[in-house]
Amino acid sequence: MQELVRVAVDAMGGDNAPAEIVKGAVTAVNARKDIKVFLVGRSEDVQRELSKYTYPNELVEVVHAEEIIETAEPPVMAIRKKKSSSIVVGLNLVKKGEADAFVSAGSTGAVLVGGQLLVGRIKGIERPPLAPLIPTKTGVSLLVDCGANVDARPSHLVQFAKIGSIYMENVVGIKNPKVGIVNIGAEEEKGNALVKETFPLLKECKDINFIGSVEARDIPAGVCDVIVCEAFVGNVILKLYEGVGATLISKVKAGMMTSLRSKIGALLVKPALKETLKSFDASQYGGAPLLGLNGLVVKSHGSSNASEITNSIVQCVQFKQQQINEKIKEKIKVD
Repeated sequence: MQELVRVAVDAMGGDNAPAEIVKGAVTAVNARKDIKVFLVGRSEDVQRELSKYTYPNELVEVVHAEEIIETAEPPVMAIRKKKSSSIVVGLNLVKKGEADAFVSAGSTGAVLVGGQLLVGRIKGIERPPLAPLIPTKTGVSLLVDCGANVDARPSHLVQFAKIGSIYMENVVGIKNPKVGIVNIGAEEEKGNALVKETFPLLKECKDINFIGSVEARDIPAGVCDVIVCEAFVGNVILKLYEGVGATLISKVKAGMMTSLRSKIGALLVKPALKETLKSFDASQYGGAPLLGLNGLVVKSHGSSNASEITNSIVQCVQFKQQQINEKIKEKIKVD
């Protein structure tokens, strides 16, 4: 009998809730029998969407949560005041041990604050980072941090490098992952004060494979497996990455429709092109885990469709099976 991985999903969070969220959850439980989903939100709305699908009833449970935290609300105040919101109820399921993970496409600020206040940090973790997988020429890299800690200190970045290495080795399967710090040049003496202070600390770490500075233009080539930066830089990289990718795809498609010859050519290259473009679709890798908490919290894009929600849910299975939290705890305890 397979052990069920229990995932609480914020059914009311995101631009496409609850329709795409529920669809993504149903797809996940229909694809795998080792996942149980708790759909957290307004029961009537969730049940209405569920009625459209066939799924194993024992693998989907609706947990009522009357309130919704909107994106514009101050996160700390929202978490404290809206106790019956889908985000707070879902995070509390993880806190109580009734769920192994929480997935939300809702307010990023509320998920970050709630994750730390309710689920809590692993002892020794200074700042939990958001760490999405981004596609590269050679596979994927982990961008850590992309949105949780705008004003980070050198000791935070060192921890990001260590827990990012644990994630890449155990979830993605890359042995001795290469770690780079985002910089404006390859030379050690370059960079702002934060990078200059962090660089020698990373060099001294014997338990990570630090390769030095990495420039933004080299990230898509896959020069390193763990990309370390503070959240302001990481978020700019992530958003530019997504924007350029979407623009490039639309330009390629438009270019193939300009003439009869290009249309014929498009038919010939369509299968190969589709596969190539798919490999650069970040949504297939799920959401961004908030690493370093006592339970798994995954933040999906606010615009997530059903496919990304499915991938975010499935992502939780490997995290649980590989005991990532236990390995982070052991690593930080040793340090």
